[in-house]
Amino acid sequence: MKHFKNYVLRITILNLKHSLTRTVGLVFFTAILSLVLFGGSILMISLQKGLRTMKDRMGADVMIVPLENTNDMEAILLKGEPSCFYFKKTLEAKVRALDGVELCSSQFFLTSLDAECCDARVQLIGFDPSTDFSIQPWIAKVYDQKLENGAVIIGNDIRVENGKKIKLFGAEYEVAAKLDATGTGLDQAVYATTDTIKLMYAAAYEKGQRFLEEADPDGSISAILIRVKEDTDVKKLIKNIRKELGAVQVVESQSMIRGTADQIKQMAAFLFIFGGLLLVISIVTICLVYHLTLNERKKEFSVLRTLGVTRKKLAGILLSEAAIIGAMGGVAGIAISSLVVFPFHVYLGDCMSMPYLLPGIPIIFAVGLITFFATLVMGTLSASMTAYKISKSEVYLSLREGE
Repeated sequence: MKHFKNYVLRITILNLKHSLTRTVGLVFFTAILSLVLFGGSILMISLQKGLRTMKDRMGADVMIVPLENTNDMEAILLKGEPSCFYFKKTLEAKVRALDGVELCSSQFFLTSLDAECCDARVQLIGFDPSTDFSIQPWIAKVYDQKLENGAVIIGNDIRVENGKKIKLFGAEYEVAAKLDATGTGLDQAVYATTDTIKLMYAAAYEKGQRFLEEADPDGSISAILIRVKEDTDVKKLIKNIRKELGAVQVVESQSMIRGTADQIKQMAAFLFIFGGLLLVISIVTICLVYHLTLNERKKEFSVLRTLGVTRKKLAGILLSEAAIIGAMGGVAGIAISSLVVFPFHVYLGDCMSMPYLLPGIPIIFAVGLITFFATLVMGTLSASMTAYKISKSEVYLSLREGE
């Protein structure tokens, strides 16, 4: 029995080699299906994980920025595009005094240069340790000490050569720690206290860098972050902020998150429809290939029948061919998709302008395993109808056809 099974497997492999064009075509269709299933699944899981992390990372319920810089703030958060903009620091005290404001803190932005004086062009975010409630909780997860003057915390996507210092505006700053990945543009930012930001600003000024006229860390800020008290009407608070401060843009964090979530849902719907159509097309194509090649393979099967191979074994040979093709296509599709999804995950997140955070290895492995078995089963099912016909017909009689 074992010898017979080995013989059947040998016949199956020889059949695949003999009809190489057909085999390659079927593997190609299966690989495309596997690529879309695996790549699309990893994409959606990464976007959903990025969105969850973004919700946690935001920290603030409301953000206030200059009126004309709403898009710049979103570009910093989602794309990591460096930008700097300012308004008067005196506005922070006015916001803190409003009813419904539980916590209030400001941030000051700088952008480094894509030049010899800086290791990279990144977003520099200065925060006040005495009032900050957004950045320090994340810093505490990787660095449990006080951030000293002259030290910085870098985002997960930032690479420094020695891992210890980063050069900005000709001066070197100690890298105290690297934050965990968030899948947002904040992974491409450098964080420092306001005292350290003042040192950077002075160094930049000496290098001839002018950010905006009359903007400096002593009298200017870039954004005000607010945590709202429980049971506070956020819409009413936003209305009061606009009334008190005048020409500013007030961004509700949940509104930004909802907008991003809606984009992810639209992309998920597109991938679902596209994947479904591809699934139908692939299965129909593979079924047609097996059906159309049945007639040309009748003599092949007839010879095997005269040699004593049962109809059931003939069907088994065909299903074995389909299983091998499904396995090859599944592995090829997963491999090709992996070469795109994993090395270029940061670029993909930037292109989509959405939070994008890869899942852990166990989830990736599980998705790959499910994709492999899905393509294996679908490939086998596509050949099952042809295998059924073979098992029900006396194809060996076709030896007399054409005589």
